Amino acid sequence: MRQSSVRTLVVMGAALLSGCILAAQSVPVATGNPKLDRLLSEMTLQEKIALIHGTKETPSVYQGQAGYLAGVPRLGIPGLRMADGPPGVLTRVPSQGETATMGVAATFSAQDALENGVVIGREDRANGIDVSLQPFVNIDRDLEFGRGYNTFGEDPYLTSVMGAQEIEGIQSQHVMAMVKHFVAYDSNATNIYVDDQTLHEVYLAPFDAAVKAGVAAIMCSYNRINGAFACGNKHNLTTILRDQIGFKGFVTSDWGAVHAVNFINEGLDMEMPGTGIGLPSFFSLSPPPPPPPPHEMSEMMAMFGGHIPEEPAPKRGSPGDFGVKLSPERMPAALKDGTVTAATITQAAGRVLYEIDQFGYLDGMQKHSVTPQDLQANAKIIEKTGEDAAVLLKNEDHALPLKAADLSKVVLIGPTAGQVDSIGISGERSEGLPWMEVGPLAAMRKVSGNQDIQFAVADNMTGTTIPASALSHDGKPGLLRTGSGAEHADAQLNFTKKNGNALPPNSTVTWKGTLTAPHAGEYWIYLQALGTNAAIAMDGKPLARTGAFQGGVHGDILQANQDNVVPTTDGLDNVRRAVELPAGPHAVEVKITPDTSGAPVQVRLNWYTPEQRKADDEAVIEAAKKARVAVVFVWTRLAPVFGLPGDQDKLVEEVAAVNPNTIVVLNTSQPVALPWLNQVKAVLEMWWPGDEGGWSTANVLLGKVSPAGRLPVTWGSKLTDYPATDPQYPERSWKGVNGRTTYSEGVNVGYRWFAKEHI
Repeated sequence: MRQSSVRTLVVMGAALLSGCILAAQSVPVATGNPKLDRLLSEMTLQEKIALIHGTKETPSVYQGQAGYLAGVPRLGIPGLRMADGPPGVLTRVPSQGETATMGVAATFSAQDALENGVVIGREDRANGIDVSLQPFVNIDRDLEFGRGYNTFGEDPYLTSVMGAQEIEGIQSQHVMAMVKHFVAYDSNATNIYVDDQTLHEVYLAPFDAAVKAGVAAIMCSYNRINGAFACGNKHNLTTILRDQIGFKGFVTSDWGAVHAVNFINEGLDMEMPGTGIGLPSFFSLSPPPPPPPPHEMSEMMAMFGGHIPEEPAPKRGSPGDFGVKLSPERMPAALKDGTVTAATITQAAGRVLYEIDQFGYLDGMQKHSVTPQDLQANAKIIEKTGEDAAVLLKNEDHALPLKAADLSKVVLIGPTAGQVDSIGISGERSEGLPWMEVGPLAAMRKVSGNQDIQFAVADNMTGTTIPASALSHDGKPGLLRTGSGAEHADAQLNFTKKNGNALPPNSTVTWKGTLTAPHAGEYWIYLQALGTNAAIAMDGKPLARTGAFQGGVHGDILQANQDNVVPTTDGLDNVRRAVELPAGPHAVEVKITPDTSGAPVQVRLNWYTPEQRKADDEAVIEAAKKARVAVVFVWTRLAPVFGLPGDQDKLVEEVAAVNPNTIVVLNTSQPVALPWLNQVKAVLEMWWPGDEGGWSTANVLLGKVSPAGRLPVTWGSKLTDYPATDPQYPERSWKGVNGRTTYSEGVNVGYRWFAKEHI
């Protein structure tokens, strides 16, 4: 080859190499991963926004999950489905009820936490979910905190270990974990002040452990911290979380916790839900959607299970900062005036894309199909966790375990003896599979082989169907039915699968007429339903409605554990209300409308009359007198704080007064006062044990397994003993002083406070 030809080739090669270098340099470095940076460089601004702003999923495939991210289909970047816990998964496909978070903590077992994480991830994966909105690693600092039951207790080290193990378990199933809520979300207060040492040693510690465990995402909280909103707090989100702790994943707002578009400059990556529940939306480039119907927000709040007869009247609190706008400016204007730059959006989108890639979702590892859940494998873990969580608080004279020779003269007392108190209260968690649940009574009979174990319900939560003699319309028998099908009268409201007369799917029906109370008194009215939405009004005023919220973000269909401590004995949702009725006629209206389940519609109107309540109370005392051992099951949901709802304390005291061998089984998730502690022989804390909790409870009571759990939260003798509820320190309470709640107890949270104060 001639020299000139060689020179020409060298020049051409140099030019080609130079072009490659220039081409590489034209792709901005956002993630440090050339593949991801190239994808980002190919995206439009709108497509990047699609990675950091929630939207609604196509109705035909929407699973009723909490949130959805659209992704960028053009470039093969999938969307993300996000579903609530803890624990479990809440979508429109019912999932197993798992041992409550506090119960998992009570095991003090990293292995149990890991296995529960596997169950959660497995359920998410089966239901086509990509991001599990858990674990919840805030601290159980204040018993008045409405979310305290979701925590792993009061100790930052225990919380760190258990949270990190659950993350490992969840993410082992190719599901992202989103640890929450960052940070100091440990009070109902909205404006929290905490010193730097305490913030790091107590409240940040579990998040630091989560980052070290490789958590994909973090959810920032609703509260202000030292003056700035958590989701717009640059010191916490950038200086601490990014620079000090080294978090590389993405930060998502809690649903409605964004208050200004410039939060993206402070360390927030993603706005959720973006659209759908009537909250301000800042990150979208599209015009804001029209406001939701006025009833939508109140319907959404009903998901936490409305007020039931045993509980004190609910307090109407302020919504706090929910929905507050610090500035009305939205993303289009912010980009125009330079408040937000395209580079900042690219950085946020890059963090989301980084985790999508880490979990193999760019390479086909994502799964949005809904497939059968591994019920039996999950059930074994749930049952074992319930057993490992059991804490023996008292055991005088070796009252437990129950002796085989005594079982024929044992009586179990209370509704949660007959039915397992699987989940405690509904909300942002899996709601259980009633058809798999076995109550402690049936489980004890099965495990022991002794069918003579007795039962007294005490508080009949299913009640009896209101008789035809009490229902009429226009002077004629029955309630008048209008809507789907021909207009006619129904003698009773009792349409169920058990009766073989469930109504067709998607029925829209109204029943109107008169309910006649035979005597004056407090009647407990039970509206029971499944496969539908249902509402009841009495004397022209709304009384109650089922708590599922179609088109909302928490499950989408009515599930049986939605509105009561337990479902009905035949597996229906149970909306229970107490009504004072004078003797005589009262207008009643029941209305059902379709949910999205496509299931046969079941609806029933039951009651629990004053006379029947009195008779059941008398039957309990009579049964306790005759028994050698009485085991009283008691329960809580959220109210009252540090107490048992209704007359349960009185029940225990009355049983103990006639039976010296009284044992109490607690289904709670927080400490409660035990005024009868010295009157009973044994106290066993079983927490909210999940769908398999009947078996767990039976095995512990019968001595098949040892109650080896430990308390993850200090059990004080009175509420005022705790640092956040000691009246000497009003600044610590959720009400605070001058609008500020100060964690002035510092690092002395929980048992540290009790030790310091010698309580």
